[in-house]
Amino acid sequence: MRLFQLFVLIFAAVSLRAHDPGISTVQVELRADALVLVNGFAPADAAMFLPPEKRTEGSWSEAEFEAAKPELTAAARGLWRVKLDGREVGPATFLVQLLPGDNVSFEYRFDLGRMPGTVTLEATRLGELPTTHRQFVILADARGSTLAKKLLSGRDPVLEADLRGPAAKGAENAGTAAVAVSPGAAASAPAAAESGTFWGFLKLGVEHIWTGYDHLLFLFALLVVCSRFGSIVGIISCFTLAHSITLVAATLEWVEVPSTWVEPAIAASIVYVGLENLWLRGREPKARWALTFCFGLIHGFGFAGVLRDLGLGRSQDGIALPLFSFNLGVELGQIAVAAVVLPGLWQLRKKPEFVRRGVPALSILVTLAGLYWLLDRTVLR
Repeated sequence: MRLFQLFVLIFAAVSLRAHDPGISTVQVELRADALVLVNGFAPADAAMFLPPEKRTEGSWSEAEFEAAKPELTAAARGLWRVKLDGREVGPATFLVQLLPGDNVSFEYRFDLGRMPGTVTLEATRLGELPTTHRQFVILADARGSTLAKKLLSGRDPVLEADLRGPAAKGAENAGTAAVAVSPGAAASAPAAAESGTFWGFLKLGVEHIWTGYDHLLFLFALLVVCSRFGSIVGIISCFTLAHSITLVAATLEWVEVPSTWVEPAIAASIVYVGLENLWLRGREPKARWALTFCFGLIHGFGFAGVLRDLGLGRSQDGIALPLFSFNLGVELGQIAVAAVVLPGLWQLRKKPEFVRRGVPALSILVTLAGLYWLLDRTVLR
């Protein structure tokens, strides 16, 4: 009992910080005469490239951006290493700017003497960002057709694309880059890229739920009062179904709900479940599956924020695999956590003292954590 209480206290203390996995996008366009790379960062992530004394939190004003621009410009020179046909090339021009929507953009242009057969992109400073940070790189031609894509991390910061094949005649006159992958490359390179994308987004989904303390605390609050295996299966199934529905709808931009509404609503769902547990004094509520489904819809919008930040909803090309593998990763991570926590809860619920005192104490911690997040995401924002 003491070990379990210590675990809960540590979990509650850590969970006071909502997760922020860190996501950035990289759009690379292969034109007839140039390769253009645009790397967008949230200000908090871009600040990691500044000296510690100049780092700020939250949004940047124009004045703050202008003050940081010299250091950001210096950092921009070493963010990417680009090789064309194995030969490293430097940018002909680059630009650092603060875009509408509070996004710091690093834009590079690499001149092409001829259409390359292979392109290698290495995010050389990605390892300086938090270990959970990911960069989703999409290499496309001037028509918008995807040539390669990959989810980069500090451990795997390189995308290699083999584009060798017959280029369409007259591409230069049309002002576009027509790149055709040769039959031999089509059998291996795209398959390898899809495999890498699958595993990359699967890991991202697992990491997102494991660092999503608000989502985990909500699930824990739902399960702590359950005494029957059937009700546990029902709750987990309804939560999975509900957040999968809104994850798909929000990522594809069929439904758009601002994060300024979603994040407080997630916190409010935690407060509600914690208070309901207190009201019932540890007894299992009836039809909690229905409540779980309703709140699960809200949590799905929170999950979708990661994929929207990667720009998947704005391009329907190749979205099915990342969407499926990310959601599968969320489910596997969720099941793994439940498999660790539930056996302990089952044993504890056999003790009347735990139901009478332990469950209310845990519910108070859940409610306080949810209330903290609710205030932090509204009046304290």
